[in-house]
Order: sequence, then C-alpha cells, then structure tokens
Amino acid sequence: MTAFSLDRRHFLLGSAASLAMSTLDASGLPLTSFAKTYRVGLIGTGWYGKSDLFRLIQVSPVEVVALCDVDQHQLDEAGKLVSQRQKSGKVPKLYGDYRKMLAENQLDIVLIGTPDHWHALTMIEAVKSGAHVYVQKPISVDVLEGEAMVAAARKYGKVVQVGTQRKSTPHLIDAKKNIVDAGLLGNIRHVEMCCYYPMRNNGTPPVEPVPAFFDYEMWSGPAPKRPYDGLPHIRWWRTFMEYGNGVVGDMCVHMFDTVRWMLKLGWPKRISSTGGIYVQKEGKSNISDTQSALFEYDGLNCIWQHRTWGTPNNPDYPWSFTLYGDKGTLWGSTMSYDFIPADKDGPTKGEKIHKDVVFEKEKYPEDLKEDRIELNAAPATRLHMLDFLAAIEKNGRPVADIEEGHISTASCILANLSMKTGRPLVYDPQKREVVGDPEATKLLQRPYRQPWVHPNRQKV
Repeated sequence: MTAFSLDRRHFLLGSAASLAMSTLDASGLPLTSFAKTYRVGLIGTGWYGKSDLFRLIQVSPVEVVALCDVDQHQLDEAGKLVSQRQKSGKVPKLYGDYRKMLAENQLDIVLIGTPDHWHALTMIEAVKSGAHVYVQKPISVDVLEGEAMVAAARKYGKVVQVGTQRKSTPHLIDAKKNIVDAGLLGNIRHVEMCCYYPMRNNGTPPVEPVPAFFDYEMWSGPAPKRPYDGLPHIRWWRTFMEYGNGVVGDMCVHMFDTVRWMLKLGWPKRISSTGGIYVQKEGKSNISDTQSALFEYDGLNCIWQHRTWGTPNNPDYPWSFTLYGDKGTLWGSTMSYDFIPADKDGPTKGEKIHKDVVFEKEKYPEDLKEDRIELNAAPATRLHMLDFLAAIEKNGRPVADIEEGHISTASCILANLSMKTGRPLVYDPQKREVVGDPEATKLLQRPYRQPWVHPNRQKV
C-alpha cells in the first residue's frame, strides 16, 4: 500500500450525507431501483453479524443465499430468522466453512461479523471470490493484516466498507457539517476520547469439553487455541488479546475514526500509550483495565483514555470524543452532541447547541422485536449500508473505505504495541515498519497457528 495521501474531495463529498442520500427518494425513503438484486452471504451469524444483515435487508431488496458459522445452533437460528426477514421467505444455505460457502455461491456481497482474528482471511478470500465486502471493525488484529486487506481490495477492484458507522450517524453528520466544518470551534488544537464502560468480562469459568455443535478448532483458526471454557460468543472472546486488541481495539477505533473523519486527519506522526491491569486483577482476562494513548499530529494531540472500573468523568458522555477549539468545545457520542461556545459574540451568540440521536422506531417497528438490537445504532447502520450500496453502484469509495478503516485500526494496534514496548512508535506505511525500531517492527505481524498462513506471506 502506498503512503496515505489526504483526498479532501473524498472527505467533503464522501459522507453518508452526500453519497448515501443519493439512494434516497424525496421523502427520505430508500429507493428500490438498484441495478440488481444482490446475492448476499454472511460469515459469522452472531449478534452483530445478524444485526448488520437485517439492516441491509431493510434498505435493499437483497437475496440472502448463504450463511456461515462454526456454531451449528447459532447458524440454524440465523437461517430461520433470515427466512422470516427476506421477501423470498427462503432459508439460506448453511455452511460451517467460509471457504466452501464462497466457492459454491456466486455472491455479490459478503458481510463479515466474525471475531476480530478472522476478519483478514475472510475479507481477502471474499474479494478474491468476486464479492464486495462489509467487514466489522477493527479490521484486523495486526498491522500487516490490514495492509494485506487494503492491497486485496484494490487488486480485485472491490468496494470494502468498514463497520465504523459513526460516519453515517445522522446527528454526528450534522455536527461535522454545522459545527466543525462551519468553523464554530475555531482553531482545534486538542482532542480527548474515552470509554468508561465496565465492559471487561473477567470471569473464571472452568475448562470443559467442547460441545458437539461447536467447531472450536475452526473458531480458533489462525489464533492461539485457548483451553475451552465455554462458548466465546458476545463478550468473552473480547477479553483476551489472543483474539483482538482490548478496549482500545474495540472502542477507541470508533471514536478515533470519527475524529479523523471530522478533522480530515491521516496517519498520526507518533503514537504512545501506557496502561495495564491496575485494578481488576482477578479472573482470566488479559486486556488492560486502564489505558491512555496519545496520537500526535502537527499542532494537535488526540488523547484516548479508558477505565473499565470507577465512574465516567462526564456521566452524559461515558463513551465519547471532545474537540477543543479556541471558539468552543464539541462533545460527541453515539447518543448526542453538545456544542459549548466560548465566544458570546460568535455566530451562536453564546447559545449552546444540542442534538440527540435519531431513532426510527415508527419507521422500522421490527427493530423493537429484535434481540439485543442497538436501537441508537440501527439508523446509522442503515445509512452505512446505503452508502456501501451507492459505492458499489457508482464504482466508487464508501465513506468508511477499507484504507480509512486500516489507518484507524492500525493506529489503535500501534498504541497497544507502544504500551507493550514501553516507548513511542512512528509507523511508516510505505516501508511497513516502525521507524528505527526493529523490535517493534517484528510485532506488526502476529504468528499464525498452523495450517493457517498470514496474508502478508501470501500473494493476495
């Protein structure tokens, strides 16, 4: 991949407010005049995989022809639910191996909702098969996986949208346009991002036999195979660095990606981080419970902080970003934004501006019956899917293009590597190395468990 170069036109025109809206009619309803009925497959039929798929079904007349999961119970249930959702009423073909699913079906679109350690291999194989891809964040578990994913998307000419749907969140689109781009913040020279959710699952379940309906060998795939201590679904796998990158990889990637989008930022100049397990020392979890990270740009610092214990510094914004300008401050989250002006003589005459999340409960009443749905995120995901479809039909780049997802993901991974090595890191995306640090450069690629081969060692 070549070094990141800022495309201002992409940032100004490539938002959901412009690209996705081109697929809406005058009343704001999704158009059904797509070029074709897209054939869709889903890899990973857990909570968020199904949620993404159901949002796609809501905005486009797709045909879901295949589902893949290593948990037969989860897979069977997903098949039934999809048959109830899609117009044809058909139960998709069910697979336990994504390679077989891709080989036996000519899919136009593949959604990937697997745990993080499976994102790279499945995405690359899907674009090779001829499909466009919607892949969840973070896109990878190591930096060179991400490089390979960008290279594959470009080589095979496929649209790859990353599930960083804050860029398609209506109230945040409004904040970008009417607060940031309008200049109400003035000169922005400091950013803070945080997550204070108690989301670090930290139990001590006993080792037990693997149930017959669950293929634990395939679930582990290229990652280390831990002793089986219960189904890893939902939050359990996220508490281990073997399968992800902790709270930074899971939550910082959303907020950092949003900040980069709003402020038109590329790769950080330097990344540093400190933290560890300071409080919640009991249990099996090996991800940090306390961590700070610094992403440095010219004249701008972006600071991340998470604690999985204690209370948030602002109860209204426990997972959020804050942009500090000399003319005002912008707090933003998945639920709302608040602009606080510093200048009483400015454009707002000292008046604060507040906007809440958009819910679409009346427009999509089926949302209310969906298990574990994030009602606040559903409208954003629908817009994100429309943006994805518009990019496919226009042969363009989506708002959360794989390269943007890679920069945000890799930056978070580098923060963890900085915490591990105890020193700041400067990443060179052209040379794919940490400048002047051979030891850290070796950490850009995780070892794969045989027989799986890291995509950096393959010809994508």
